[in-house]
Parts: sequence; C-alpha cells; structure tokens
Amino acid sequence: MERARRKVRVGIVVSDSRDKTITVEVRDQKRHPRYGKIIPVRKRFHVHDETNDANVGDTVRIVETRPLSKSKRWRIEQIVERAR
Repeated sequence: MERARRKVRVGIVVSDSRDKTITVEVRDQKRHPRYGKIIPVRKRFHVHDETNDANVGDTVRIVETRPLSKSKRWRIEQIVERAR
C-alpha cells in the first residue's frame, strides 16, 4: 500500500519565540462562492523547527507530518528565502 502525498505549503515566519516551534502564516486568495470577488485568506500553522534555524520574516516551505503536539502537525522542510 502506498502512502499518500504530504501537503506542502509556503509561508512567512511570523513568530519564533518558542523553543523548536515557529508560527508560519500562509496567504492565499479565494473566490467568493456567490459573488465571485477575490478574497485574501490567511492561515497560521504551528511548525516544528528542530534546529531553531528559522527567524521572523523568513520564507519557508512546510510539510504535513504526524501530530507532534496538541497544535503542531507541520514541520519545516526548507528555508526558501532569508529575511533581509
């Protein structure tokens, strides 16, 4: 049996104050079901960062994983771009 593909998201780190955990905000655009207007949507994820390598403002790629705590279901895969 083959394992399902893991969801991947790209977002910006908005908090790194906790140990081995960062908060990543993923922004997207969605069309309103009735009126058709494009609506900005933002979602925040608690992400496991084993090496405490990511800082606020970095763009990171995160991947879905097994539950690591009450709120953490994602882990950092790659730091795409460092904050300036």
